[in-house]
Amino acid sequence: MTDHYSIGLTDSDRVDNAIGGGLPEGSLVLVEGEDGAGKSVICQRFSYGMAAEGTYVTYISTELESWEFVQQMHSLSYDVVDHLLGEQMLFLYANIDTHDEGRKRELLSRFVGAQTLWRADVIYVDSLSGLLRNDPRFEAVSDSGEEDHVIQRLVSFLRRVTAQNKTVVMTVDPTSVDEDALRPLRNVADVYFQIDTNTVGQEIRRTIRVRRFQNMKEPVDDSISFNVQQGRGLSIVSRTVA
Repeated sequence: MTDHYSIGLTDSDRVDNAIGGGLPEGSLVLVEGEDGAGKSVICQRFSYGMAAEGTYVTYISTELESWEFVQQMHSLSYDVVDHLLGEQMLFLYANIDTHDEGRKRELLSRFVGAQTLWRADVIYVDSLSGLLRNDPRFEAVSDSGEEDHVIQRLVSFLRRVTAQNKTVVMTVDPTSVDEDALRPLRNVADVYFQIDTNTVGQEIRRTIRVRRFQNMKEPVDDSISFNVQQGRGLSIVSRTVA
């Protein structure tokens, strides 16, 4: 029977319940959505709740530096300072603006080889598409339609990680990565979330479409509506069960 990493905060919101009580150990999780859809806040909520439950977490961001991450989490009432100081959570800023820095541009090689980040129970990569589109080897094959070969090598590595019962959560923006690169990721993901947004008046309505969820602990909603509010974080708006 598969164990699960609880998302926690069950007294504060319904997020853990909406996704069936946690993410399966040893799984690849793909969170897909366009810029501004809410991929990062989902990872921030999940990672904070997991750290509060005693799970060791690594969070890699291609957009936020450490002080910005702490500030962002604080604005959502996810105060991670104690988790960071207590080494329950490791935050790493991945600077992807390395076009004039020679070997520093080998982002995927550095990502795979950074042993420290893979020691946690759950590793968040926000975002994988940011790493891909700035890596020279990926750029070199993107015009020839051979992106899937690079992705397959990455997937093989990630599967060796998940074989140790670690879970890897990756965000991708489908508008910034070619379909040939996304296809292998979508196919191998044990848990696959797509985030849709719809603007009604001045309100942005966000919905997680659960495209795949293997080894779920409890029944998982196939469509999860949520909103994000300053001072409250991520909240489940409604539930639609398949």
